[in-house]
Amino acid sequence: MRILFLLLTWLALALPTAALSASAPGSQAALREALAAGAAPAVREAVPPGPRRTERIEAELVPMSAWAAPGSTTVVAIRQKIQPGWHTYWRNQGDSGGPTTLTWTLPSGLRPGDILWPLPERQRLQRLMNYGYSGAVFLPVPIEIPADAPPGRSLPLRVTAHLYVCSDQMCVPEDIDLALDLPVREGAAPLDPRFGQAIQDVAAEAPRPAGIEARVALADGRLTLTASGGPLTGAAPKWAYFYPFEGGMIDHAAAQAGERGPQGLTLGVAAGRGLTTNGLNGPVSGVLSTDRGAWEITAEPGAAPAGVAGDGVIGDGEGAQAAGSGRATRLADFAKAALFALLGGLILNLMPCVFPILAMKAAALSRAAHEPAEARRDGLAFLAGVLATFLVLAGALLALRAGGQALGWGFQLQSPGVIAALALLMLAVALNLSGVFHVGAGLQGAGQGPLARRRGAAGAFFTGVLAVVVAAPCTAPFMAFALGAALFMPWPMALAVFLMLGLGLALPYVLISLNPRLLARLPRPGPWMETLRNLLAFPMYGAALWLAWVYGRQTGDGLALLFAAALTLALALWLYGRAQASPGKGGAAAVAALAAVIVALGLGFLAGTASPAASDPTATASRLPSQPWSDQAVKAALAEGRPVLVNFTADWCVTCKVNEGAALSSTRTAEALKQANAVYLVGDWTRRDDAVTAELQRHGRSGVPLYLVYAPGGAEPRILPQLLTEGVVVEALKDAAAR
Repeated sequence: MRILFLLLTWLALALPTAALSASAPGSQAALREALAAGAAPAVREAVPPGPRRTERIEAELVPMSAWAAPGSTTVVAIRQKIQPGWHTYWRNQGDSGGPTTLTWTLPSGLRPGDILWPLPERQRLQRLMNYGYSGAVFLPVPIEIPADAPPGRSLPLRVTAHLYVCSDQMCVPEDIDLALDLPVREGAAPLDPRFGQAIQDVAAEAPRPAGIEARVALADGRLTLTASGGPLTGAAPKWAYFYPFEGGMIDHAAAQAGERGPQGLTLGVAAGRGLTTNGLNGPVSGVLSTDRGAWEITAEPGAAPAGVAGDGVIGDGEGAQAAGSGRATRLADFAKAALFALLGGLILNLMPCVFPILAMKAAALSRAAHEPAEARRDGLAFLAGVLATFLVLAGALLALRAGGQALGWGFQLQSPGVIAALALLMLAVALNLSGVFHVGAGLQGAGQGPLARRRGAAGAFFTGVLAVVVAAPCTAPFMAFALGAALFMPWPMALAVFLMLGLGLALPYVLISLNPRLLARLPRPGPWMETLRNLLAFPMYGAALWLAWVYGRQTGDGLALLFAAALTLALALWLYGRAQASPGKGGAAAVAALAAVIVALGLGFLAGTASPAASDPTATASRLPSQPWSDQAVKAALAEGRPVLVNFTADWCVTCKVNEGAALSSTRTAEALKQANAVYLVGDWTRRDDAVTAELQRHGRSGVPLYLVYAPGGAEPRILPQLLTEGVVVEALKDAAAR
């Protein structure tokens, strides 16, 4: 049945697209239009610049250069970010699928060139072989800009990308409308800061003619290709493979083998249907790929030149090319994201929301300094708690996103129920630190013996869980890139990146716990530890109050239920503490505590289901005059020639609040906004907002904060650091106004 399905897919898709490849370039859009049953090939509706997403692929029209100069040739690219398990196709798709084709709608005088196709991957599917792309790929296209293009304007580039996005089981035609407003300026343009270097690399590495002389012959159903001269002279390649531009020239799935010589090489492969039916009636063009490079060649019918065989046998290196640039790029991106996650986790230890938890663990280390074995156990248990919690959060996030949800880091804090539960948890931790009740030696340092030691490991594990919970509202430098990249990686790589973030968070404590010399430098246990423990309760009380404020912002009238739940929980824990203080005599207090806990849980559940309050995004950020963010608001301000400062924030984001108090609420920043005639827009992510999520993802971020400064006439905004200073904001506004 699987073979039958593949044959039906080939009949439905490969034959029409093979005819498409064999036709003249100008007829490709017409044939695709016919296949679409009369649908108009032009862009069907006005679309804004930026990425467009389906369940299988994200596509975007992006520039190589920051602007285009009049009378020049600029390069733009179709950026494809393909979901794992899916792929698109090269100009010759192979045995199934279809190539990416483009229908342009451009201002008068602009002329697009052909796609500069990167070398494809070989995608074997049982007895079929396809040529295509997986993961991320850029398809560069040169565009001629007329000499009379007016500087200071933007050229509206619009294109419909016709794609076949396929898996091993099915193919889905996708028509995606893309847009790019390309600024026109005088002078040489620098590379676009987002994707310019990547596009330039793809365009530079795309196969091109290189003075290679090629011949082709057909005999007994087998095609023999010879190539010599140019870069092949003395190259001695280990493998070679020929990708024909047209379908039907070769049996794509057949092995290619041959010999190398001092002047070049010869390859033999089974002929395709087109040649076995019609014979060899003209030249055969395609890409010759070797481990020494890849070049376009046109092989004329004729005898092989001398010096292309005799030095050794070569194969087609199947798997070598696929394991080359695409896999290397993915591994490099993964390594970079993992390193940044580790650094971000280390810096997260210095953030205000995490510090109280780590101070608790530092006190625990001081207590265990004279027992290295206990310190090591607690350190590893703390690490296990951190990693397990990161794994749970990351797994839930990836699973929900795979199901089509638009979510990012901190998604759990967009739920009033989660905020209510965290507020009650922080209150319980604070009461524990204040001595109202005890949870065993691991968290409190009281008790001896085997039972206490087991509780110590459990307490260290729980503290690791708590550290991640309170870290969720914080974002440290390096985290944004790491988590943003992880969300587009295959899930094993993504989970590894999240675990590296957890490792960075736990690493300082673990290193100290495993090093006896460092433990010996810690202060000895004493009465100061009880004072420190009681003092650390107050940041937890503060965290509970802050979460209650966030909950109130999310629900409004539900705050009364949360206060009632908190009061009942405090009573329950006080009663529990009384029962602990009177062993054997606190039965009544324990029963009352249990009843109060049940009531508190019921009130907490009702608080978690409270209705959302009306949103007021402008009240979230600061005292600066602001407007709610939207893509239309950005465009309207830029159309008026005004710079734009955008603040993506959330009430539960501690880093956001620190930045708003330090850099976005000052008189100097307000004056800079006024002098630049800038518009200040606030995107509120306190509750789920798919538009804000999509904009964060467009800039490679998985969560807030994100700060953007748009300059009139600029294609892309300037991204400000995650930790803001007043000077950074003022300078960015001045630069935007000066352009």
